[in-house]
Parts: sequence; C-alpha cells; structure tokens
Amino acid sequence: MKPLHLRRRAPHGAPVGWSASVHPVLQQVYAARGVLSPEQAEYRLARLLSPHQLGGMKEAVALLIEAIQGDWSIVIAGDYDCDGATGTAVAVRGLRLLGARRVDYAVPNRFIHGYGLSPALVESLTPVPQLIVTVDNGVASIAGVAAARERGIRVIVTDHHLPGEQLPDADAMVNPNLAGEDFPSKALAGVGVMFYLLLALRAALREQGVFAPGSEPDLSVLLDLVAVGTVADLVPLDFNNRVLVEAGLRRLRSGQGCAGVSALVEASQRSLLTLCASDLGYAVGPRLNAAGRLEDMRIGVECLLSDEPAQARRYAELLSSINKERRELQDAMVAEAEVMVTRAADTDAVGVALFEPSWHAGVVGLVASKLKERLHRPVIAFAPASDDAPDELRGSARSIAGFHIRDALAMIDARHPGLIQRFGGHAMAAGLSLRSDDYPRFAAAFDALAREWLDQDALQAVQLTDGELPPGAATLELAHQLRAAGPWGQAFPEPVFDNLFECASWRVMGERHLRLSLRDPRDGSVHDAVMFNAYDGTSPPTVFRAVYEVVINDWQGRESVRLLLRHMIEP
Repeated sequence: MKPLHLRRRAPHGAPVGWSASVHPVLQQVYAARGVLSPEQAEYRLARLLSPHQLGGMKEAVALLIEAIQGDWSIVIAGDYDCDGATGTAVAVRGLRLLGARRVDYAVPNRFIHGYGLSPALVESLTPVPQLIVTVDNGVASIAGVAAARERGIRVIVTDHHLPGEQLPDADAMVNPNLAGEDFPSKALAGVGVMFYLLLALRAALREQGVFAPGSEPDLSVLLDLVAVGTVADLVPLDFNNRVLVEAGLRRLRSGQGCAGVSALVEASQRSLLTLCASDLGYAVGPRLNAAGRLEDMRIGVECLLSDEPAQARRYAELLSSINKERRELQDAMVAEAEVMVTRAADTDAVGVALFEPSWHAGVVGLVASKLKERLHRPVIAFAPASDDAPDELRGSARSIAGFHIRDALAMIDARHPGLIQRFGGHAMAAGLSLRSDDYPRFAAAFDALAREWLDQDALQAVQLTDGELPPGAATLELAHQLRAAGPWGQAFPEPVFDNLFECASWRVMGERHLRLSLRDPRDGSVHDAVMFNAYDGTSPPTVFRAVYEVVINDWQGRESVRLLLRHMIEP
C-alpha cells in the first residue's frame, strides 16, 4: 500500500444566501465543490440543458421520424455494461412511447461478438432491420457501421466515448465528445445521450402536431434508468447529471420506478425510501454489470424492460446470483494479482500490466481497479479473449489522475503501429485487444510511457477531505442533511472528514470488518464507528487520524449516527 497523503479541500468562494436551517458544515462542503448558493443546489428538471444544444440532433431526429412514420423495423444496439443496458432499455421504452411499433434490441456477447457494433453483431441480426440505433457505443465502430450500410441498414450512432482519428460513416451521430461539439456538458453517460435524443424527438413530433391534447408521452418515467446508468458508469456528476440522477432517485423513492430497478433495489436489501446515489453505484449497478461480465446482458435488459413485478424479481434474483459468482471470481483473481505484484516488487513498474491465462476476460476490469487503488499506478489487466481465440488477449485499464489512459493507448499505438489491435475508452478507464505474443512488448511500452508522463508527485496517493469536524458536530441532524444533499458521486464526492481519535474499544465483525468506539480527545465524546474489510489480524492503533463519512445507522428501525471509516493513519 502506498503512503496516503491528506489534503483538505479549499472553498471556491464564500457561501451566500443559505437558510439558517442548512448546517454550516454542509455549507462548507458545498463551497468546496463550487456550490455557493441555494440556486446551485436546486436540481429541478427545468434546469436541464436543452437537447437542441447537442450536435447531430437534427439528422438523428429526422431519421427517427421517418422510421416511426414508415413503420420501420428498428434495432437498438447496446453495450454489455450497466450504462449500455440502461441505455438500451431507455431507447426501447422511449421509442415505443413515441410511436415506434417495431423496436427490438441486440446486445453483443463480449466473448462472441466483441465490443460495440461489430461486423459479427451486424451479421447476427435476423431479420435484417431497416435502422440500427447504437447506445453507449458506435463512435469507434468503423467496420461495424460499414457492414450495416453494406446490408442496406441505416445507422444512428449515439455514444459518449472519445472519438478516434476516423469516424464511422453513420447516417447521424450524437455524441457530446465529438471534435467541435460545443454542448456545455461533456459528462453525459451513454444512457443520458439516448435520453436527450428522445427529448429532441418528442419536441419535433410535438411541433408536427402528432400528439393529441393531453396525450404527449411522459419521458420522465425513464429517469430511474437514466440515474442508474449515469451513476454506474462513473461519469462526472456535473450539475446537469446531478439533475438527471436526483430526478431518477425521486421517482424510485416515491415508488414510481420501473419494476426491474425496484426489484434490483429490493434484491440488494436497500430501502427505496432512503435510496441514494451510492446505492445505485454499489448495489444496483454491479448486479447489472455482472450479467455482461459472466453471462449475457440480455438478462439485465429483460429485467429493466419487465413491467411485471414478479417477473422482474425473478430476473433480479438471477442477476444477484450471477453477481455473487462474479464477486467470488473477482476475489480469487485479485488475490492472484496481488501475489504477482509482490513477486515483481523489485521492478517497481510505473505502468503496471498483468496477465494470467486462467483469468476471466469479463472480470479483468475489476482486477485492474482494485490494483490501481492499492498501488496508485495505472494498471491494465489481461485475460484470453475467449476459448475460441486463445491467441488474442483482452485488456481492461484503470488509471490515476494525470494519466489519460485512452490518450496513452493512442500514443502507444502511434509509436508501435500494429501492436494494439483495438482500443477505446475514457481518461480513467479503457479497453484494448492484443495478440498474446505481443504482451511482453506492450507491457514494456506501457511502463515506459507511464514513466515518461508521470512524476513522483503524481504517484503519491492523495485523499481529499473536508477537514476536521468541530466537537459535537457529528450529529444525526448533520448525517441526514449530508445524505439528502446529494447526489454525491464521481467529481462531486461524498463528504469525508478527518479527525484525531483515541480507540476506546474495538471488535471484529464477521471475519474482516471492524466495529470501534472512538473517543474525541477534545471533549471526551465517544462515537460508534465501523470499517469494512480492514481487519488483518492486528489491533487498530491506540491513537490515529481517521478519514471518515458521517452516516446513519438504521438498525431495526432505530436511527443513530455512525462514522464510516475509510482510512486509519497513525500520527
């Protein structure tokens, strides 16, 4: 584990206009995230950016109107992660609401079709559709779009991934991250892009007088799906995304969510009444992602398309079972990866590449994520692409601040033409394919580039905190306000504080979790605390600085305040 350096967030300005009922600590937390007034925390749908500001809408909407009015067969080409699954469900449900009668979907199996709209996926579409609409993929599908066009299929690409040097020859393309695109929010997830296309399509149909008075479809019924995909894909929760996520959470809390998402919340033993963004990220999202990693994401999409609660619960239970299998497989692979890193510690790679022939290609991204957290270095984990392609490796990359992983892969591709077969992704996560014989050469090139781009300061793990809580501030009232003040998430992180505590007592819960009583030396107050996956057979320090969240413990219907520890740092 790399040493952890604490750094406290500085306010972006002075809070103004807050009611006296808003806790001063929450005002401080907001100010450190650039929210200085109540208006900046009002997440009303009326404050969403206009869909007409997003480029490519005119062409995409015109083609969709032609398809709906001509009763075309439409296939939604999704992706096998949570963003892709929710985006597929939004597209199918939304287009049906807006008058499309012949809408189906196809999600690639990562072990058969590869990623995105591949030629193999296009070839598998029978009967041949008249229109394909991609969701959360397509900007890199040069060959797949060409294969579709050769079969006479029109193609609309909706995506949010960064484009390469060449774009596919699609009939229309909607992506906030295309070069020259001036849409104010680059952070839309794939499901968000699809939702925006539906908003623009509804507006155009409204202008044409398609809807009778009082019959205009309510697209807000899709917002719970938009919230799940947005949070699970770890896109930055800028203001626009916070509006979308908060609207979806409100629907779920009021019992208005779709049967599938509600069933997944129930299967994860979360409460709909108190649901927050972290529940979507840590409980609902992984259950959907597990289907794409180990089985077939159609299971996840069918769960989200189900309107029958009993059927949705059966899908949710199946997804929970697959997710349990995923966790067990992940734990075993991470343990193997940690042994590999320990054995290679003398090399001290800056860009870490790992490969084990027995690993599962659907889980390597989770291995890379865990190792990245432990080492604070960019990590790429590889596995054989499939049983049918043992000579091809599939890699999943996770990165740290200051090392744009997709740009890094593009640089390696430019310096070593032909070394990487395919790649794509974001600043912090990416995927790629290699020939197995080229793995050693790639690992060396990756480490060399990481050494070139990263200095020692960038390799120091930093934990940002909101500073010390004053004595007596960790109250149930504050915990409630912090929870209600979200949605917290990527680039708008949950409030965390750091204080010096004395360990009054502790015990082990289960096998790996700690339950502690912590004494504040400033006033002698004692606080209940927990730390998960922290027990390694040794006692906690007698005195330490804790990095923690203030949360609500709702045990048997009785609420109490609790400190959820993230780190213990000896002074």
